[in-house]
Amino acid sequence: MKVTWFGHSAFRAEFADTVILIDPFLSGNPKFEGSVEKAAAGCTHVVLTHGHDDHIGDTVEICKATGATLCAVYELAVHLHEQGVEKFDPANTGGAVYHKDFMCTFVRADHSSSSGGVYLGNPCGVVIRPHADDAPVLYHMGDTDIFGDMRLIAKLHQPTIGIVPIGDRFTMNPITASMACRHYFDFKTVLPCHYGTFPLLIPDADPFVNAMADQADRVKVPYIGQTLDLSASV
Repeated sequence: MKVTWFGHSAFRAEFADTVILIDPFLSGNPKFEGSVEKAAAGCTHVVLTHGHDDHIGDTVEICKATGATLCAVYELAVHLHEQGVEKFDPANTGGAVYHKDFMCTFVRADHSSSSGGVYLGNPCGVVIRPHADDAPVLYHMGDTDIFGDMRLIAKLHQPTIGIVPIGDRFTMNPITASMACRHYFDFKTVLPCHYGTFPLLIPDADPFVNAMADQADRVKVPYIGQTLDLSASV
């Protein structure tokens, strides 16, 4: 699995014949570098964790341009369908959608979800499990606080790659994010996100890396646009 970070919570995951964009906040993202067209090239699916504008981002435009299928919580999927997304596969917390190369399960996140005053369903994290037996399992936490039932997510899904919000104010701070990773999960690779985008968020990942202590070697802090080959994260 190849994973690219575009800043904030936007990621691209590539495996088999699938290219997934998660929370593609690109054109409005002050940290994003490059073009939306290049970032979305070959996109087959867009997966959204929740309905805030800094996560929906360029979803409608990308789905229109590429024909990608949107996977999102029901209210959010229908809302974006009404804005022009043709192909969508809705779900809700605890449920999964099934596609050629993977299944995507929506799991709990402690946050909110709306755009322009419109309620857009439950906020979620997403677990992406490729069908290949030797592939890593990716868990994008979305925007969330730490919560005790993370241990159930770990037990049920056994993710090996964790995408973890650390920016404080709207999500976990570096200390609570490190507690979530260290106490509930056995990630082989941890990718911090949702920091440094705006002045209200912590500016860099150093406090999180330091808080990970003896597990700091599991943390990878990519630069914007960097692609990591995480095929060995199993």
